[in-house]
Amino acid sequence: MDKSTIVNGLSVDVEDWFQVGAFENTISRGDWDGLELRVGDNVARILDLFDGAGVKATFFTLGWVAERNKPAMRAIVERGHELASHGYDHTRVFTFTRAQFAEDIARARAILEDAGGQEVTGYRAPSFSIDARNRWAHEVLAEHGYAYSSSVAPVVHDHYGWREAPRFAFNPVAGSDLVEIPVTTALFRGRRLAAGGGGFFRVLPYGFSRWAIRQVNREGRPAVFYFHPWEVDPGQPRVAEAPLRSRLRHYTNLARMEGKLSTLLGDFAWGRMDALAAREMPRSFAWAA
Repeated sequence: MDKSTIVNGLSVDVEDWFQVGAFENTISRGDWDGLELRVGDNVARILDLFDGAGVKATFFTLGWVAERNKPAMRAIVERGHELASHGYDHTRVFTFTRAQFAEDIARARAILEDAGGQEVTGYRAPSFSIDARNRWAHEVLAEHGYAYSSSVAPVVHDHYGWREAPRFAFNPVAGSDLVEIPVTTALFRGRRLAAGGGGFFRVLPYGFSRWAIRQVNREGRPAVFYFHPWEVDPGQPRVAEAPLRSRLRHYTNLARMEGKLSTLLGDFAWGRMDALAAREMPRSFAWAA
């Protein structure tokens, strides 16, 4: 076992199988309530997995999901994990006006706090959708009293990315204690590689993630890892109408995901994102490009 003394950030982006970016042009939001809800059972599986590994995590949860899965929200909190916000219904932040974003995070937070009975102080934008187009979003989060955000992917990607952003904790708003904790990237020959989990973790060999996290830890920094409940659910419905590329991204290696996660949880030390943000805050730096 190569368990690092650095405690890395473990997070789950809680959305159901039909709410993902890969299907946003195939499945209408108006149809969501007529689809099979599987996220509650998948969260229960993840909670058992985390209990078995003796780790705690942060569950960035959609308000829409929390409204319909209150027992799962209570279970998250009662078992020692952090309940945090992922917005209301997975709308990407760069599609909002400032006022619309403020309304979205207020709505989601009220639902989450009611469902979980725990103060919500952390936020992750759907599809890491805070970038150079909407830098004002961090200002809105600060105005609403959030302690931290983990909403920036400092890479180039066809669905998201802010390649100029720092790789590690920074303060995006002058005069505010809000800290942004970007999702993990690794360096290879001067190029940043997405290495924070999700589809990259499912599709690529496990050795890539192990190498990337070790690299970040050798720099004296915690890694930030994320995945989704639907990624441990190989029995979920198939969306045949979705483009081939989207289907490949979504369904590849679902049956292997839980085993890979078990290995990952044993190889490194993991904890909640709020605790990680508190540890990183003293060495974060001002950056408002």
